[in-house]
Amino acid sequence: MGKCYLPKLINGCLSSINRLYSTATRSAIQYPSSKPPPQKFLRLCAEGLINEAFRTFTSDVYLDPSLYSYLLKSCIQIHSLSLVRQLHSLIITSGCSSTRFVTNHLLNTYLKLGQSQTAVSLFDVMPKKNFMSCNILIGGFVQSGDLDKALKVFDEMPDRNIATWNAMVAGLTEFEYNGEALRLLSEMHVLGFYPDEFTLGSVLRACAGLKSLSAGQQVHAYAVKSGVEINVVVGSSLAHMYMKSGSLAQGEEVIKVMPVHSVAVCNTLISGRAQSGCSEEALNQYYIMKMAGLRPDKITFVTVLSLCSELATLGQGQQIHAEAIKSGASASVSVLSSLVSMYSRCGCLQDSLKAFSESLIPDVVLWSSVIAAYGLHGMGKEAVALFNRMEKEGLEANNVTFLSLLYACSHSGLKDQGIEIFDLMTDKYGLEPQLPHYTCLVDLLGRTGRLEEAEAIIRSMPVKADSIIWKTLLSACSIYKNADMAKRIAEEVIRVDPQDSASYVLLANIQASAKQWHNVSDLRKAMRDRSVKKEPGVSWLEMKNQVHQFCMNDKSHPDSKKINLYLKKLIAEMKLLGYKPDTNSILHDMNLEEMEDDLVHHSEKLAIAFALMNTPDCVPIRVMKNLRVCNDCHVAIKYISAIRNREIIVRDASRFHHFKQGQCSCGDYW
Repeated sequence: MGKCYLPKLINGCLSSINRLYSTATRSAIQYPSSKPPPQKFLRLCAEGLINEAFRTFTSDVYLDPSLYSYLLKSCIQIHSLSLVRQLHSLIITSGCSSTRFVTNHLLNTYLKLGQSQTAVSLFDVMPKKNFMSCNILIGGFVQSGDLDKALKVFDEMPDRNIATWNAMVAGLTEFEYNGEALRLLSEMHVLGFYPDEFTLGSVLRACAGLKSLSAGQQVHAYAVKSGVEINVVVGSSLAHMYMKSGSLAQGEEVIKVMPVHSVAVCNTLISGRAQSGCSEEALNQYYIMKMAGLRPDKITFVTVLSLCSELATLGQGQQIHAEAIKSGASASVSVLSSLVSMYSRCGCLQDSLKAFSESLIPDVVLWSSVIAAYGLHGMGKEAVALFNRMEKEGLEANNVTFLSLLYACSHSGLKDQGIEIFDLMTDKYGLEPQLPHYTCLVDLLGRTGRLEEAEAIIRSMPVKADSIIWKTLLSACSIYKNADMAKRIAEEVIRVDPQDSASYVLLANIQASAKQWHNVSDLRKAMRDRSVKKEPGVSWLEMKNQVHQFCMNDKSHPDSKKINLYLKKLIAEMKLLGYKPDTNSILHDMNLEEMEDDLVHHSEKLAIAFALMNTPDCVPIRVMKNLRVCNDCHVAIKYISAIRNREIIVRDASRFHHFKQGQCSCGDYW
């Protein structure tokens, strides 16, 4: 619908409107008729045929001004500001601008279309305002992100109703002013307003945001006393609060006593289990939800696809993708972003890019997801090229976009471009770097050997350093065998997080490579004294919808003997081609044979051997690992990919490594 539809209509209708005006009673203008709207009129409005609806029912609209509300709703539906303005002219000309019901709808329409300034001007000249007028304005400001203006309207209201308080509490919660939301609830109660289910829903979300179990329990007690505990909104919010505050069992108990389970309730349960680290149980709940006959919505798909990303269960992710297509949810930008992430984190970059190509809406979150996918797979140049495209298309990058870009540059050796992007973020976009951005910058400098410069950045940055950024530099010290700096940096990590085993292991690796066994022994003793346990390396892969997991020196797998025998033969073949085990990462003083045997049984080698034994030659092998791949395994997998002519994709704690024909896509920047 464009600008050409109503101007002609206005001129044609004015004479008939003027004739009708003299015969219509003022009460007909001021109060909506109790007569139901014509069905044909409703159908035309629902289909966005505003011109035809008005032309056919001009007399009805004039005699019953409430019909303007349907025309205005239709304008919101088709997002046509020009038609709203033309209807506004007709409302004034027909004398309906004094009808509060109509002007409230007009006010709401302007706000829904993002015209807050026009809405304020209309509000200022409205002859009759009521609670609803102010509530609409507050809701519109909250929707547009202007909380200060919403608060101003709220503070200036001489009288308020429960809907006013609900709008303001919900607005504060939306913008994570959770403490203020709780304060407002207290003020509301003192003034004699009793919270309803919508107030309690918002307040419980505020408690969840604060992770304040005690405050949430007080609200729970009030809900029980008021008899609204089993309300769907309150029950879902209660369960979410308990789960977000670390009480999964209490959250599940709330859901059990609810008489009706909706999609929203199931979403709460799935996300609660996911947040509590029970990813497999959360996925199981998704299948239970479907068996119960409930249809997943966009929120469900985003949550379960994120779980598949975390678990790297490609088969389940593909099934859920098919279900999202069937339900029509796959066109949603949020679902597409989750698909991009899921496929990239499961090692299927091409499927990730295909999901991105299906979007017709330019969205910064979606584009940032693809940049992150490129970075995860070590394709820094492609990530930078996509960012340049993004700028040309007028999409404004945010903190997440730049974090993904810096990550991509650091894992691709793009030192100069990474530094340029960091400067661009602050100078052109005016974004304040956060700790993760500084961590990427330190990683970028550390990987290129600029260790002193990286340390200087950590010590001078305006945010407090955490253990992760120090460990990033410690890892670079390990690469460049800088034992002196490593010892100093390890002390910083241990000071910040004395229970983090990774710093002890990294320092021990450096000292072991220098054969400083006495220092290694001291570190191991320090770990024992502080009850610090080294996180075991775990690798897993999905085969025929079943996940197979391996630990170092694992003998629990049913095929462990066959795997060990296969590996022994494979290593012998590799040695004939020049493979030499890298024993520098062994933390024990062993003889050469013991060291080599230790290396052979790293979890990723066990997983790859199992996959080679049980999958067709044409199928890529995808293995996931919880820790970083060691140097020996990285070299060994190159040889394996050449000898068996297989594509092997390994996702470790840092990124993906693509091995093919004896080469790795990450080069020297793994």
